[in-house]
Amino acid sequence: MAKKASDNIRYYRNPQGATVSVVSRRVIQRDGLYFKDIDGTGEVSPVNDWRLPAGERAAAYVRRLTVEEKIGQLFISDWHMGKYPAQGNPSDPDGPGDILLDESGTLDEGEFRGRTIFGEQHLPGTSVLLKEWFARHLILRANPTPEDLADFLNQLQAVAEECEHFVPVLAASNSRNENGEVVFGMNDAAGVFASWPGTLGIAAAVRGSGIEVADRFADAVRRSWNGTGLRKGYMYMADVMSDPRWQRSFGTFGEDPDLICEICGHIIPRIQGSPDGVTKDGVAMTIKHFPGGGARENGFDPHYAMGQWNVYRTEGSLRKYHLPAFRTAVECNVSSIMPYYAKPSGEKSAPQTDGDGGMMEMQPFGFAYNRPFIDGLLRGQMGFKGYVNSDTGIVHNMSWGVEMLDKPERIGFAVNHAGVDLISGLFDNEYGREAYRRGRDGYYETHPVPDGFRKEDLVLTDEALDRAVSRTLTEMFELGMFDDPYRDPVKAAEAVACREDWQHAMDAHRKSVTLLKNDGTLPLTEEKLNGKKIYVEAFHKNRQTAGVLTGQLKGLMAGAALTEEPSEADYALLMIFPSSGEYFSATPGYLELDICDGKPVCNVDQEGKPTAQTHLETTLSGAGRIPEIAEAVRGHGGKVIMNVNFTLAWELGNVEPCADALLAGYDTYPSATLDVVFGRFAPTGRLPFTLPRGDEVLRVDADGVCISPNDVPGYDKDRYLPDSMKDENGRAYAYRDTAGNYYELDFGLQYGV
Repeated sequence: MAKKASDNIRYYRNPQGATVSVVSRRVIQRDGLYFKDIDGTGEVSPVNDWRLPAGERAAAYVRRLTVEEKIGQLFISDWHMGKYPAQGNPSDPDGPGDILLDESGTLDEGEFRGRTIFGEQHLPGTSVLLKEWFARHLILRANPTPEDLADFLNQLQAVAEECEHFVPVLAASNSRNENGEVVFGMNDAAGVFASWPGTLGIAAAVRGSGIEVADRFADAVRRSWNGTGLRKGYMYMADVMSDPRWQRSFGTFGEDPDLICEICGHIIPRIQGSPDGVTKDGVAMTIKHFPGGGARENGFDPHYAMGQWNVYRTEGSLRKYHLPAFRTAVECNVSSIMPYYAKPSGEKSAPQTDGDGGMMEMQPFGFAYNRPFIDGLLRGQMGFKGYVNSDTGIVHNMSWGVEMLDKPERIGFAVNHAGVDLISGLFDNEYGREAYRRGRDGYYETHPVPDGFRKEDLVLTDEALDRAVSRTLTEMFELGMFDDPYRDPVKAAEAVACREDWQHAMDAHRKSVTLLKNDGTLPLTEEKLNGKKIYVEAFHKNRQTAGVLTGQLKGLMAGAALTEEPSEADYALLMIFPSSGEYFSATPGYLELDICDGKPVCNVDQEGKPTAQTHLETTLSGAGRIPEIAEAVRGHGGKVIMNVNFTLAWELGNVEPCADALLAGYDTYPSATLDVVFGRFAPTGRLPFTLPRGDEVLRVDADGVCISPNDVPGYDKDRYLPDSMKDENGRAYAYRDTAGNYYELDFGLQYGV
């Protein structure tokens, strides 16, 4: 087996002070204390002195770093681990040699691995990336074991130590502590760290059982991430789910701004380590997507041109619904905030007030380029002190509003003009150097300035460069990564395996289960099951996956009397896993929320307006069989129990009438659902959003305007729907089941109540 980086780490422990850990770096001893020679001076300089505040050390270091080194720290992009694919399990867990630090590269030959939807580039090996390109911010999407993760990160730090100026490597990751389908760019890894339900499930559990669920979740994230050396999380989404057709709804905490504020107010200090910001025991967070990604025009995502606008058709909706959770994040001293790709639409929006109650300026630039929103609203009015990390791909593929600028100009405009500090996408050092040169060599004396822009806003100045790098360095100093970046792989495995964290996660799964309908069928007690047969089937968009899930479900019900014939069953247990669209693949029309198989729906044109052309949408293969199964079971007095997995706010009109008992999960473990079904756990979950009645409340007219405003959460949409659509109780938007219950925010039944 290859020798681990941890075998070479030397530790120097200062009494009542910082621990210093090195592999090859010089250590300075002075007055009985130990200091790492971070800046290469061999002295206890302000940079090397762990007794000084993080900001002071960062400011001192910026003055010593070269321009090349600072430009390398402006960018963050994906990086790979040798034996691990981008996602999933290792391909060769017991492979020989240096299997984690990939030095192959793609600069000259070999497989091209630098192409994503965010752009493409040829890449060097890891050592060249760190030593010559001076990249220090990496996005990790692999799903390694805790031991391999710690050893890989240790190896990165050891290589970084070999540079003249030591800056640790800060690897960022999307969330890893929720169950669910692994989705590139959203939740890249699952199943290794203690896994809670999806964030919608956490919200459902908090609504029903209290904020302690979120507290325990945050504590587990901090311990497991810090234990492995993973110190930066692209998490969590403070976005309010206001248009239910937004595909990223599954990553939110639902539609209630108050609940999202409460959850953020608890998890940010607990994950980062302190209400005052990040600590040496904490994990830095990047809250996203400022100023709120939920205000999607008819659900279109800004990864695509038709979703490039944030539209606020309702007066005051920005301040009322979308900004509060970001204000909470700022008050909790979140380390960084990520703006969304989209740009605000002044033409389509009603008047919006800013943080001080004045009128918000709606410049048509993507939020990472938008000075009124970033420098004005976020920093000036809301008081944000951390750094701004752009979403991935703004320079190359999602540069909404600044398409007329070339790539160096986009970098200059984002950093120098808007105030972005870290640009996600590719390692764009070459374009960064060009933006810097243009500010010094009179470039615009011989080249035209794009209309509507000022030349001084399009270049990278020393002042802007130093400001950006100082902010990201401050985070690393606060995390203690300059002095002690290493982690023990054995202790990493112990941190991730913490039994208490896994038990709390399983408890949250059970608490997330939401009982929507029950005619007395549930719970299925031993008395009810005596001599009875159960028919079991799982439904999924993918028929093959449905078969696998059905087999797993049957395995969880060992000992029960199962039948393969619905007509013989006293109870049918149907697990429904709908899916609509793809995160990085736009559909020909609006995202479909109906649970359907082969439903004709309209296409949309390039402006997002409906057309006369149609296509077929399937969110659940075999959906038409559900009424047939229900009829067969009910034909002899049997009952149908159904659980729907909510990653989106599904329309239930095709399936709810078929159920005598209906439950909701949110990437909840099926075993937790069965604990509720069989009475081993009483349901407590509450809906974190409102389910739409049907297509009629999401109808889009010929001008592309939705009958229910896209920028208003479901619980408040009735205020804007016509009276002609409202029932005798004055409600129009929420789905009403056959028992008369409205499936709206905070709804959830209990046994015996």
